[in-house]
Amino acid sequence: MWKLIKVSVFSLILIDFRIWKGQNGHLTFRELFRTLRRFFPDLMKFAYLSVIFAFAFAACQKPASLSVVAPTVPKPEAAQRIPLKTLAVGLPAPTWDATKKANLESETSTSIEDTYTKIKTSKKVIAITFDDGPHPQNTPRLLDMLKDRGVKATFFVVGNMVRYNPQLLRRMVAEGHEIGNHTVTHGTLSRMNDSGLRKELTEAHQQILAATGVPPRCMRPPGGAIKADQKQLMLREFGYPTILWSCDPKDWQRPGVDVVTQRLIDGAYPGGILLVHDLHKPTVDAMPRTLDHLLGQGYTFVTISELIAMDES
Repeated sequence: MWKLIKVSVFSLILIDFRIWKGQNGHLTFRELFRTLRRFFPDLMKFAYLSVIFAFAFAACQKPASLSVVAPTVPKPEAAQRIPLKTLAVGLPAPTWDATKKANLESETSTSIEDTYTKIKTSKKVIAITFDDGPHPQNTPRLLDMLKDRGVKATFFVVGNMVRYNPQLLRRMVAEGHEIGNHTVTHGTLSRMNDSGLRKELTEAHQQILAATGVPPRCMRPPGGAIKADQKQLMLREFGYPTILWSCDPKDWQRPGVDVVTQRLIDGAYPGGILLVHDLHKPTVDAMPRTLDHLLGQGYTFVTISELIAMDES
């Protein structure tokens, strides 16, 4: 812009100089000074107008860095459908828009409730469940204890833990245990909207299926935090009943091996569901005495799906 003004002013002076020289044949310093004084007001006006014009021209330009790009409007997503092939082991995996609510109904004459803390039964059966694993050290020790005693359990695993220890899930399935969905991040489901809930369950479901070839058939909300409408959504869209518990020894508070053992023994009854965490070493340390005592009382340990199939209510 300034370069343009300088060139223009110089051009006017040069033109005037040529005109003067053409008239007089020569040009003295005094004559040049007079010429500049005579043209100075006009030159200032020209320079002023040039500045205004230059700024106006620049303001009308659209910098490339500020180019307006029409926003891309995302197309509405179709209903999520994740077809999973029927497996040789376990139940047919559900699709999200066609729930296999008959996952458990196919094996029992009773309808499936959306929530279980216990069942009604005349048999001396009980389910023990382990949350928040698998743990690379504690879970293998626990599996050894269960195998030595012929005890079947249900493991509610966290997706983010599964990715580091998929071989432990394969061992669980091979030794007759059940695997349930405990979300992918162990987030508080009651604080999530439906989209967040679906994401938590879908990712964990896929990780469990990828690791074992067997889809989970039930779920447990972290901390038991779940809303009634969310339970209905999970049963309707995933085929999952919500599994809570009848006895919580609060082992996550680490009260000590003896306390955990005694709380589990005192809280056991036919049809009950025991809650513990294989994430904690003291909990696993409490299992031999707990299991031996309950087996000595005549209890048979079953998985959650087996327990639900025995519901007499």
